[in-house]
Amino acid sequence: MRIAYAGTPEFAVPALRALAASRHTLVGVLTQPDRPAGRGRTLSPGPVKTLALELGLPVAQPERLASAEARAPLAHWASDLLIVVAYGLLLPRAVLELPRRGCLNIHASLLPRWRGAAPIQRAILAGDAETGVTIMRMDEGLDTGPMLAQRRVPIDSVIDAARLQVLLAHQGAQLLLETLDALEAGVARCDPQPTEGATYALKIDKSEARIDWRLGAQAIVRRVRAFNPWPVAETLWRGQRLRIWQARGGRSLAERRPAPGAVAGDVLDATADGIEVLCGDGTVTIAQLQLEGRRALPAAEFIRGQALSGARFT
Repeated sequence: MRIAYAGTPEFAVPALRALAASRHTLVGVLTQPDRPAGRGRTLSPGPVKTLALELGLPVAQPERLASAEARAPLAHWASDLLIVVAYGLLLPRAVLELPRRGCLNIHASLLPRWRGAAPIQRAILAGDAETGVTIMRMDEGLDTGPMLAQRRVPIDSVIDAARLQVLLAHQGAQLLLETLDALEAGVARCDPQPTEGATYALKIDKSEARIDWRLGAQAIVRRVRAFNPWPVAETLWRGQRLRIWQARGGRSLAERRPAPGAVAGDVLDATADGIEVLCGDGTVTIAQLQLEGRRALPAAEFIRGQALSGARFT
């Protein structure tokens, strides 16, 4: 088939690479305009554009797709299918109707759970035992189209959003190729999403990264895992921002028995094994952290340069 592709971030790279190595013909790539990046805030291409140029593919970067002029490259490519992966723009009906066989999307959840912008982070925050990828035929709704295929992936107690994203991106790429084979063979099923169980994965706001130490240990650890690599869970110490990259559950209140007057956020112990912090139902052990303006360090290395005795995180 003649396939056009729409995607922007790293999550969308494995599927583009898989299509490029397949027997299908990639005819062009839609991606977001270059954005300022780095300390110099210079305009930089996204990962999908970088790969598309390496592959010698035509690239179009419209700000929006509302006008016929913006849609002209896609019309010119005359594709059978448009594959959409984390593109970043809602597709109007005029775009959905351009490819001869419609538009397919790789979504990083088991739809209808976690429709929307941040399904990976929301699944971790909610403590879901599993997530996965869904191949969906797109309609005008927000991740509401009928489903062609799903693949389930367990969420273990230590995986963070960065690693889960990589895993789901590769699972999605493999599932996409299998789905295209089924479409060509005429055996693909397209089932409507269930009406029950729909949830929405709201976009992550930076304010969510601030740790409330009054929460339970598992809720805090899930926040650390969900916000790695962005926006990174954080707390304040001596008026400075302290980013928490890795943490694990510690001991219960019955096991730890903090001193009278101790409050959530107090550092109870700081050893090479980690920094133990009092929380709502016990303790959290910080394994890797980063002082503002410094590099991230393992707890053992951090405490060699910082005195945490009697410290309180807020």
